[in-house]
Amino acid sequence: MNEQTPLANQEPMLQPIAVRSMSPWAVARRKFLRNKLAMAGLLFLVTLTLLCTIWPMFTSQDLVRINYLQMDQPPSAEHWLGTDANGRDVFVSTLKAGQTSLLIGYSCMIIIILIGTIVGAVAGFFAGKIDALLMRFTDFVMIFPFLVFVIVLNAIFIGWGLTSGPWVLILVISLLSWGGVARLVRGKVLSEKENEYISAAVSIGTRPAGVIRKHLLPNVASVIIVQATLLMATTIVAESGLTFIGFGVPSNVLTWGNMMSAARESEVLREQLWVWGPSAFCVVATLISINFVGEGFKDALNPKSSR
Repeated sequence: MNEQTPLANQEPMLQPIAVRSMSPWAVARRKFLRNKLAMAGLLFLVTLTLLCTIWPMFTSQDLVRINYLQMDQPPSAEHWLGTDANGRDVFVSTLKAGQTSLLIGYSCMIIIILIGTIVGAVAGFFAGKIDALLMRFTDFVMIFPFLVFVIVLNAIFIGWGLTSGPWVLILVISLLSWGGVARLVRGKVLSEKENEYISAAVSIGTRPAGVIRKHLLPNVASVIIVQATLLMATTIVAESGLTFIGFGVPSNVLTWGNMMSAARESEVLREQLWVWGPSAFCVVATLISINFVGEGFKDALNPKSSR
C-alpha cells in the first residue's frame, strides 16, 4: 500500500496577515465623518459660504442705488424674500451681507489662533522669565471689558479715518480675544514638553522653533482646532451685536447685523418679518452649525470618546 501524505502536509500553509494600524488623525477623520450632526453642520457652512461668495456675482440687482418703485414689497416670484426700505432685494442682500459677516468670522478666527498659538507656545516652551512676561501681558489684555474696549478702540480708529470696510472691527476683535487661546496652548505645551521625544529632539540639537513647529504643535493641534470653531461663532455674534447697536461695521456696509438693525423699529419688527428674518436665521443657523462642527471635532479628536 502506498503511504499517504499526512493531512497537515496536504493543507496549504497559512500566511500571516499584516494588520496596518490607523494613525490617530485617520481615526479622528473616520469618527468625524460618522458624526451626522457634525457633517450636516459642515455641509451647511460650506454651502452658505459658497452661496454668499458666488451668488451676488451673478445677479443684476443694484444694492447701492435706492429703488423707490420697489420699496418694502413682500415676498413674491420676482423677489423671493421681498425688498427692504431702500428697494433692495432681501435675498441678494442677505447673501451679500453674509460675505462680510463670514469674512469677519473667518478672519478673526485665523488671526486670534495665530497670535494665541505663537504666544502660548513660546511661553510654554521657554518657561521662566519669558513665560512670566508673556502671561502677565496676556492677563493685561484679558482684564479689559471686551464690549467697552471694542467700542472705544473702534471709535479711536474711526477718528483716525480708518472706516473702510470691516477690517477695523476685525483688527479690534482680534487684538482683544487671543488671551484665552494663549493660555490654553501654553498649558498643553507645558504638559507635552515633559515627554521623552521632546527631550530627545532638544538633545540632538534641534532648534526651539523646530521643536515647537514639528513636535509640539502637531500634538496640540486638536485643542487648537476645537477652539477655532468656537472662536468663529463668538466673533460672528460679536459682529452682529456690535453692528446692531451701531458700534460695529459702518451702516453703508451690508452685514447681517446691519440688516437686523432694521428690527429696532417696532413697525418693521411686527409687520415686515422678511426684512430682518433672513439675516437673523442665517446668524442662528450658522452658530448652531459651528457648534455641531465643534462638538464633532471635540469627539473625533478625543481618543477616549466612542462617538
